[in-house]
Amino acid sequence: MTTTNEATLRRDLAAAYRLAAMFGWDDTLYTHFSARLPGEEPRFLINPFGLFFEEVKASDLIIVDMHGRVIEGKADYNVAGFTIHSAVHMAREDAHCVIHTHTLAGMAVAAADKGLLQLNQINAEFHQRVGYHTYEGIALDLGERERLVASLDNNIALILRHHGLLSVGASVADAFYVMYYLNKACEIQLSAAALQGVSEMPEALSRHACEQFQGAEGQRQLLWEAWLRKLDRECPDYKN
Repeated sequence: MTTTNEATLRRDLAAAYRLAAMFGWDDTLYTHFSARLPGEEPRFLINPFGLFFEEVKASDLIIVDMHGRVIEGKADYNVAGFTIHSAVHMAREDAHCVIHTHTLAGMAVAAADKGLLQLNQINAEFHQRVGYHTYEGIALDLGERERLVASLDNNIALILRHHGLLSVGASVADAFYVMYYLNKACEIQLSAAALQGVSEMPEALSRHACEQFQGAEGQRQLLWEAWLRKLDRECPDYKN
């Protein structure tokens, strides 16, 4: 990932915003995705506050350092977004991309006593790979960063109680894949809640399926390239 240039990171992160809008993950002006830039000084790309996800272009993304200073760009950022994303980028060397959403299904599961259940093959991909963070209010207190990181630990995703979802990845493609299927797992759980007689998968079977998913993680890039082709057909200006 360290060899990925800024132009490619901008394109991929802008693509993630457009795809999120396409999938209905946006929350008006709120929530945020980030990508850490290569270099000795930690800095990351994030959306400027005030744009809908469907409007974000590669050139719109601003660069912020870990002290909260806008290094490049003519706009400001969501303060809560800085708290969350800087926390993860500072603590997790492997978390080059961080995605945070407020989807209906994600927020519903974030309010569930037992969190994410093992109801389906898709849910099994997250077996013992999701952390949980207790809600502390809107993330404006930089002191929360240490607790966020502790809650995330070495997991690929975090369920923010009474708030939403967060995913991390070694690339935008990885983090977006994780969020796509984590949100799908939450949608499955939300739909299953209306049924009677729903049961969870046995722990051993969930663990086995999760290991199988991990063995196929190389396929994520193929899916990302397919999503980029979809954007190139439907809204190619995201690259501008």
